[in-house]
Amino acid sequence: MPIWGTIVAALITLLIGLVIGYQYRRRVAEKEITSAEEEAKRIINEAIKSAESKKREALVEAKEEILQARNEYEKEVKERRNDLQKQERRLQQKEENLDRKTENIEKKEESLQNKLADLDHAREEVATVKRTQMEVLERISGFTSEEAKNYLIAQLEAEVTHESAMKVREIEAQFKEEADTKAREIISLAIQRCAADHVAEATVSVVPLPNDEMKGRIIGREGRNIRTLETMTGVDLIIDDTPEAITVSCFDPVRREIARIALEKLIQDGRIHPARIEEMVEKAKREVDATIKAEGERAVFETNVHGLHPELVKLLGRMRYRTSYGQNVLNHSIEVSHVAGLLAAEIGANVTEAKRAGLLHDLGKSIDHEVEGSHVQIGVELARKYRESENIIHAIHAHHNDVEPKTVVACLVQAADAISAARPGARRENLENYIKRLEALEEITSSFNGVEKSFAIQAGREVRIMIKPEVISEDQMVLLAREIAKKIEEELEYPGQIKVNMIRETKVIEYAK
Repeated sequence: MPIWGTIVAALITLLIGLVIGYQYRRRVAEKEITSAEEEAKRIINEAIKSAESKKREALVEAKEEILQARNEYEKEVKERRNDLQKQERRLQQKEENLDRKTENIEKKEESLQNKLADLDHAREEVATVKRTQMEVLERISGFTSEEAKNYLIAQLEAEVTHESAMKVREIEAQFKEEADTKAREIISLAIQRCAADHVAEATVSVVPLPNDEMKGRIIGREGRNIRTLETMTGVDLIIDDTPEAITVSCFDPVRREIARIALEKLIQDGRIHPARIEEMVEKAKREVDATIKAEGERAVFETNVHGLHPELVKLLGRMRYRTSYGQNVLNHSIEVSHVAGLLAAEIGANVTEAKRAGLLHDLGKSIDHEVEGSHVQIGVELARKYRESENIIHAIHAHHNDVEPKTVVACLVQAADAISAARPGARRENLENYIKRLEALEEITSSFNGVEKSFAIQAGREVRIMIKPEVISEDQMVLLAREIAKKIEEELEYPGQIKVNMIRETKVIEYAK
């Protein structure tokens, strides 16, 4: 029992201690809560005071900014108001000026209207006076106004024609006196500058014979020898009355050269029969082929152009026997190559490419007798066939403006070609162009009214014109000659000068019976 009492007493004591501890902790907690509440109130009060202070500062700053913005706005408004006032004043001044000008214009218009009215009245009076005078003049002269006008025009035309002819003669005489000295100077200068070789364009070759008996041997029995030679070479042999000479004619210079060499060998050998002719023609072909190859290699060596296809070298050699307007095409191509290279070096272009294009630019002329088409198109096809570069092909294609030049090399080749062809002595007219120029000269002179006949003489240096005397008077001859000379200058291109020789002849025939 005492143990249970002890336990109970301990439990009671523990319970009383717990109650006392709880009460103590409660009082401590209440004190801490009270202290925390007081601290929180203090912090809140301080925060409220700080916020009110910052609010007052912000309001002060905002008021200052608003005041500054208002001052700036008022200043800007004031400036704009001043500008508007100035513009208003200027507009007022302009309006006043316009009003004054409008008043002046109205006054001038009124004055002009009055003057126009006066002019209309004066014009009517003048027309009335003129009509009256014309009627009086018609009555006195016996001519109508149209008849009198035609009569005066005819008289004036005759006087002007005579005076014009006299003036033209006077001017011509003056210029003829000064022209002789000037002409001598020009001709001497041209002779000094023109020191180039001339090459005649020919489609025939002349083979000399030891005697006229050789003609019969070349013809052979029933013409078999000459037929064999013409068949083997593709040329025409012209055997005429020319003493000790035979003419070889062919448009292809290579075939003509083969025939000439074969004929010379036959004449030298003396044995002339079909089998021997065939043998000599084959030898001549081999010689010409060797010459062609050597000439092509010479051109390549002279121009320092390397890497050409062997067939291109042979085609270049063929141009040794080709001429254009009297100019050897191979020599012309070599010259163009050198000139194009020099031009390229001067401007800093590709010298090697310019020289190569210049050498190949007339390549088509080597076979243009055998292939249809222009030499430009043939040259382009050959260059493309033997794998030349596109720049070279374009330069060949553009050197006669068949296409527009698009590269510097093409322009250089075009210029070099013109330089080589246009230099003094490089070319001359062929027979066809010469005949066309004479026909054009006669056609121009015959187109004028009053010309009966015209003849181009002295190799085109003079045109002799027979005129109708009943149509052209002596005074009109001077003017007509001047008009014909001017038309010739405008429509024809020719070296030197052309003399216009006009003849007017009146014949009277009567028979005594």
